[in-house]
Amino acid sequence: MASQTFRFLGRVLDVVVVLAMAVAVAVSVPLVADAVTLTVAADGSGQYRTVQAAINAVPANNSSRATITIKQGTYREIVTVPANKPLITLQGLGSSPSQVVIVNNHSAYHNGGTFNSATVFVYGHDFVATNLTMSNDFDESSVPSDQQALALHLNADRAVLRNVRLLGDQDTFLANAAARAYVVGSYIEGTVDFIFGDGTLVVDNSDVFEKRSTGAPITAARTPAAKTYGFLIYKSRIRGASAAGTTQLGRPWGPTAQVLYRESTLDSVVKTAQPWTDMSGNSWKNARFFEYRNTGAGSGTGTNRPQLADAQAPNYTPQKYLAGGDGWNPVG
Repeated sequence: MASQTFRFLGRVLDVVVVLAMAVAVAVSVPLVADAVTLTVAADGSGQYRTVQAAINAVPANNSSRATITIKQGTYREIVTVPANKPLITLQGLGSSPSQVVIVNNHSAYHNGGTFNSATVFVYGHDFVATNLTMSNDFDESSVPSDQQALALHLNADRAVLRNVRLLGDQDTFLANAAARAYVVGSYIEGTVDFIFGDGTLVVDNSDVFEKRSTGAPITAARTPAAKTYGFLIYKSRIRGASAAGTTQLGRPWGPTAQVLYRESTLDSVVKTAQPWTDMSGNSWKNARFFEYRNTGAGSGTGTNRPQLADAQAPNYTPQKYLAGGDGWNPVG
């Protein structure tokens, strides 16, 4: 009887040891629960030294928001938010977006094409970025071709960028097929086609800056024919370092491209007589390009500047662009 009791107690002890080991292993795994805040600091004062390490720590298929706060500094890395990690927020902790910079010199020339050339890739839906900079500092003059170098490749639905700077040269910001994105209170800078793609994008109360001295097209939309809405530049400011009258509002990457500049201030850099141009055999005249109640030295209503009719205006608001089939409304 005593020996049976000892054998029983031995088995109980074995189970306790196994459970204790399992707990220890679980504690050591660098994954985090949902609805948490993680901190990144380049100087080692946070939980992680890189933004990507913090993203990696978010469990796959998380069902609650994971906020990654980023302390002041420059983070030279390639950042990817995968499709199975939705609801991620990147939040800069500096006093301005210039104090938290995610940057790299990825390029199409070295990485297999434009879509692979970004500093930041976002595929997880309901992504938020606030108070930080995403930049690509590749020197496009260093290669003979394939000079595209994106700051952000966004292919994620219901994304919000607030008080963010996107800095690049050619092809700074790609809003790809899956994207509905709301960019507000932000700054986007580039040279050629630097806001482009086939997603649905609203740029609200932001600064769009053409930095090439000779000017170039700002947008290159590829909106599918089945989509009513492509790009809306709304109550924003179009400025630049280019000579007066040398910057175009856009050109059609696809034949049914849709772009509207609405109630925005267009500086003198805009080419007033011909603000739209053709691209790759696609005529701007066949695209869905419009303006509505813009002001500034670069504004106008000539024959080459199609205007949205007043009766159409209620159907071309930020809310209409972003609503989709689920009624999404991030406009505050």
